[in-house]
Amino acid sequence: MTVVADSAIPFLEGVLEPWAEVRRLPGAGITAADVADADALIVRTRTRCDEALLGGSRVRLVATATIGFDHIDMDWCAANGVRVETAAGCNARGVLQWVAAVLVHFARRQGWQPAEKCLGIVGVGHVGALVKAYAESWGFRVVCCDPPREAHEHCGFLPLEEVARQADLLTFHVPLDDTTRHMADAALFRSMKPGAVVINSSRGEVVDGTALLACGLDCALDVWEHEPHLDAGLLAHAELATSHIAGYSEQGKATATAMAVQAVARTFGLPLGGWYPPAAAPSVPRPVGWPELCGSIGSAFDVEAETCRLKVRPGDFERIRDAYAYRREYF
Repeated sequence: MTVVADSAIPFLEGVLEPWAEVRRLPGAGITAADVADADALIVRTRTRCDEALLGGSRVRLVATATIGFDHIDMDWCAANGVRVETAAGCNARGVLQWVAAVLVHFARRQGWQPAEKCLGIVGVGHVGALVKAYAESWGFRVVCCDPPREAHEHCGFLPLEEVARQADLLTFHVPLDDTTRHMADAALFRSMKPGAVVINSSRGEVVDGTALLACGLDCALDVWEHEPHLDAGLLAHAELATSHIAGYSEQGKATATAMAVQAVARTFGLPLGGWYPPAAAPSVPRPVGWPELCGSIGSAFDVEAETCRLKVRPGDFERIRDAYAYRREYF
C-alpha cells in the first residue's frame, strides 16, 4: 500500500514503512498526481481534500492529524467511499495552556484577579470544557454558549449574545462551518463591554477580522482569516498574536500522530493498535492553582515572545509555525 503524508507531521518517520510506501510531501503542495495511486492520506489543515485532489484516485482513507476538518469535503468523501478520521481532542490541553498564558498576561497588564472577571466560552467541546473546568478552579465566573450541546443536553448554556454581553473576556472554541463563520461580527462586538477582550484559537474565519479591528476591542489571536496572509492592521492591533500554534504541545502532536496511525491501522489491518510515539512523554493532567500558574506559565510558554516573533516577521507565518518547538504540557 501507499501512504502520502504531510512532511510537517512529527513522530511519523519509520512507523508505517514496514507495511507501506510512505511519501512525505509539503502539505500545501500535495497534488492530485501525488495521490493518484495512494491508499491513504495523512494530512493537516494545509491540504484541501476534495474532488479536485481525490477524484479518480484510489484513496480509501483521509486521516487528518487535526481536530478541525473544514479542509475536507466531508460530503464528497462520504459519497465516494473515502473514510475520514480526525484527531478530535488531541490538542485540548495544548490550547488550554495557550488560553492560560493569555489570561495571565491580561491579568498582569490590566491588574485584576480572576474573581473579578467573567470569562465567556463559546463552544464547550474537548477544549472549551477543559477551559471551563480550569477557569472555574482559578476563580473566574464562567458563562458558556454551545447551541448544539444545549439542544441535546439542556446544560443551561446561554445564547451567544448573552454570553458576549456578560463576558469581560470572550474565548472561542468552535469548529468552522456555516453556523460559525463570522459568528463574532460587528453586532456581537457592539454588544460587548468596553474594555472586553476577544480571544480566538479556533479558526480564523470564526471572527470577522475587519469588524474586530474597527471596533477597537483588545484581542488575542492564534488563528487568522486568509492564513498565512495576515491583515497587517489586525496584527498590529492584537495585544497577543501567535502563528496558529495554540495546540502545538509535544503531547498534543504525539497524540494527533498516534490517532492518524491508528486510523490507518484500523482501515488496513496493520498491527499498530495502541501505538504512541516512544519519543514523547504522555500527558499527565493535574490541577494547577492560579498562583502556581502565574509563576510557571512564562517558562513553559512565553506568549509575549511568540507575539514579538510573529509581529516582527509576519511573512514567515508558515515557517514559524512549521519550525515551532513543541512545548510540554505540565497540567
